Amino acid sequence: MRAHDSISRRSFLAWTAAGPLALAAPKAKPLPVGIELYSVRNELGQDLTGTVTAIAKMGYEVVEFYGPYYAWTADRAKEVRKLLDGLGIQCRSTHNDAKNFTPEGLPKAMELNQILGAKFIVMASAGRVEGLDGWKKVGATLAEAAENLRPAGMRAGYHNHKPEFLLVEGKRPIDVIAASTPKDVMLQLDVGTCLDAGADPVAWIRANPGRINTLHCKDWAPGEDKGYRVLFGEGSAPWKKIFEAAESKGGAEYYLIEQEGSRFPPLETAERCLANWKKLRG
Repeated sequence: MRAHDSISRRSFLAWTAAGPLALAAPKAKPLPVGIELYSVRNELGQDLTGTVTAIAKMGYEVVEFYGPYYAWTADRAKEVRKLLDGLGIQCRSTHNDAKNFTPEGLPKAMELNQILGAKFIVMASAGRVEGLDGWKKVGATLAEAAENLRPAGMRAGYHNHKPEFLLVEGKRPIDVIAASTPKDVMLQLDVGTCLDAGADPVAWIRANPGRINTLHCKDWAPGEDKGYRVLFGEGSAPWKKIFEAAESKGGAEYYLIEQEGSRFPPLETAERCLANWKKLRG
């Protein structure tokens, strides 16, 4: 045997030692990215089928329906679920008014969300809240809803806006909500409004491990011509640090891009945001 056809004992041992590293488990699949359909609300109101179809064709994997969905009948929800299944896109959560969390309103929300396949029923607006006692009542409402949802394998959630990160009587309402709700109440982080309030989204995620199961990836930047009009990836959000915290500590299951205004039409904005997402996430 020629020398160059052989493998030295040292080379062989080095190769076998590296083998397990070379054959290590493949990189985890990226979490799904979806869109909060409020971003295309006018289009959705005019043509739900066409709008959701366009969103799916762009490459979004998840959609989140908001307020008006609650007016659907069960049959309408079944039609929408059939559409989603045919497009290969999921609805994992919905946005709801506070009235949907009352003993009278929650059963219908549960029925519609179960049909859609959604796991999280999210309170997107607490309505008018007075003082810290008012925010404690919001927490109590969420806690009661969570108790009713748990047997069905569903979870309550709360979506923040800017006021929840601003001090009220020396405390932030978002901290009151977190402290007054059980750990299985999801805290859906709206990144843009958190930044607008001057808060640190990464610190918030790390302070609430396992509860940031989904995030609204809304960007924000200071300036009259910017604010929430900047596209995803163009603002002040430290997205890579946010993703790392969300996935290592927050318990993130999926992301939702949301846009409030833009210099482009809504559907074009959605497509551009997804393109920016792919560039950032690889």
